[in-house]
Amino acid sequence: MTQYAQVIVPVPLKQHFTYSFNPESQNVIPGIRVKVPFGKRSVTGFVVRVSDTIPAAGFEIKAIDRCIDKAPIFGENETELALWMEKFYLCSRGEALSAMIPNARRDSTAPLMDFESDEMNEKIDPTDEQKAAIEEILSGKHKAFYLFGITGSGKTEVFLRVAEKVISEGRQVIYLVPEITLTHQLARTVAKRFEGKVAILHSAITPAQRIKQWRRIKSGEVSLVIGARSAIFAPCDKLGLIIIDEEHENSYKSGSSPRYHARQIAQKRASMTDSILLMGSATPSLESYQMAKDPDKLFMIRLTKRVSGGQLPKIQVVSILGQKGILSQTLINEMDRTIRNGRQVILFMNRRGFNYSFHCNSCGYELKCPHCAVNLTYHKSENALICHYCGYRTAPVSVCPECHSLDVSYSGFGTEKIESEVRRVFPNARIARLDTDIAKDRNVISETIDGFRDGKYDILLGTQMVAKGLNFPNLALVGIVLADSTLNIPDFRSAERTFSLIVQVSGRSGRYDDQGKVVIQTTRPEAPAIAYAVNGKVDEFYEQELENRKQTAFPPFVRLIQIVFRGKNEQKVNEASSQVGEVFSESIALYRKPDELLEMLGPSECPVAKIAQNYRRQILIRGENPGRVHTLASKVLNSIKPMSGVYIEIDFDPLNLM
Repeated sequence: MTQYAQVIVPVPLKQHFTYSFNPESQNVIPGIRVKVPFGKRSVTGFVVRVSDTIPAAGFEIKAIDRCIDKAPIFGENETELALWMEKFYLCSRGEALSAMIPNARRDSTAPLMDFESDEMNEKIDPTDEQKAAIEEILSGKHKAFYLFGITGSGKTEVFLRVAEKVISEGRQVIYLVPEITLTHQLARTVAKRFEGKVAILHSAITPAQRIKQWRRIKSGEVSLVIGARSAIFAPCDKLGLIIIDEEHENSYKSGSSPRYHARQIAQKRASMTDSILLMGSATPSLESYQMAKDPDKLFMIRLTKRVSGGQLPKIQVVSILGQKGILSQTLINEMDRTIRNGRQVILFMNRRGFNYSFHCNSCGYELKCPHCAVNLTYHKSENALICHYCGYRTAPVSVCPECHSLDVSYSGFGTEKIESEVRRVFPNARIARLDTDIAKDRNVISETIDGFRDGKYDILLGTQMVAKGLNFPNLALVGIVLADSTLNIPDFRSAERTFSLIVQVSGRSGRYDDQGKVVIQTTRPEAPAIAYAVNGKVDEFYEQELENRKQTAFPPFVRLIQIVFRGKNEQKVNEASSQVGEVFSESIALYRKPDELLEMLGPSECPVAKIAQNYRRQILIRGENPGRVHTLASKVLNSIKPMSGVYIEIDFDPLNLM
């Protein structure tokens, strides 16, 4: 007897699709993946319902090709979350489920984790501040908490103590960290505390390993799930606690559809499962800081002391206006003193490569990527000019392509050039570099970090990889080569990012003694984000930045929606953005209440107007009432017919407007 299954397919269509199957030869049940014909191709679908009844359909019902799974790998909770994401992020339920569920065909037989012998598993007694925080979180008075603690104040220990209590009550925990490097470090730390009950989910493990972990979690075999952004979807049917470490990090936001933020998914999952939501950082996002002003929404707990007896480092600002060379004499002297004392140095620069701008001094020509509206970056180690957006590369040039002048120069600098300069100044020092050019192999990341922790290197230089949550006992000096590199980005969050980076990078130093020092090089020592960070005035910075955002009508005081139109044909992209812009203008005029802030900005070119041969234009919708902004955007975007050759990207609460 033929039966019928309702299947969700990962295409941008907001509906279920009906397929038939023979129950005698195919074990089709809700919660499994199946291969189904869709148009002229075969796709992976997700079975959500099975029925004996023939549905009323004015079309031919196709048959399921085959089953991928023998047992369910998702359930009603995941389906309910996918439907919520469909409404909230204006994606399809199929796109949402695809973002959640691993795409492997079979389980892996490879081992997943072996950190049993690591010395970092030792348990330490909590301080009085930590004990008070743990008691408050477990008191049941609130459901959402923010652990606002200075760097080195022991937030991780609080997270793990709360997790132990929740797990002892038979419930599961999801623990999110922003970087794979931190996933590795945390896994080592907790391996013995939760022996055999830990699963890791992140992009560096294979799809087959990921599905194996996924099944362990679904079966209840796992108590603690550790991972980066997508681990928020782990199928914990007995979820009791969600932890988001370094909550301020941009990597918690997805860069492809659905453009979800792990914090928003965590809030939804916590409310669905009556779980505790516990976030933490030394530099909260402005959204969380503002939310915590209402303790009923988010209860903030402060940690003000370093647990290992260390002191916050002494910070010195050096103006490099007019300076020749990358390293100031002040920074060179401090590095020399630190290394001679047997201690270690971290140098931070938020840009990779050697130089990042080719300039003709005769005609002013700048060499840009032919596919993207950005300058090419010179990488000396590869002897190539490379685009950091699309990967285009070409040989370096010594003659201007425009006027053929020989009077050309390369300006700016990145981590590769800093490494060259440091090796020249400190020829006997043991130096390691950590950025995405070096760390294409994930093993290199772990080897470099472990090597620095074990004292194999004197100097570690790198990009944001060295700024996040890492703990090095012998580190005494941090040098920030150019603190204002993030300030010059045309984005309303640039001051917040700069402040956070300075505080986070500085916090790596002096965790175990009072010898820590930070040298900050900048051309703008008076910039508020730098001045407040240097003087440790965290709340003062947040209050000033919140006032700036309020005056200029940006988040967290408004809901912001970015709609990007991209395509190979520039005229079509312009037409599509203009047509949608007209619909929004008419709808806003009809929908807006008197004195209500609800407006459209654009259409206009994106700050990066072309990426990978795709022209880009954008519309921004903003308003003071989040629900009304969302309703307006939903109605307009669901009513328009997409133009052929133009792809529309919808981003609610964007973190990057570039």
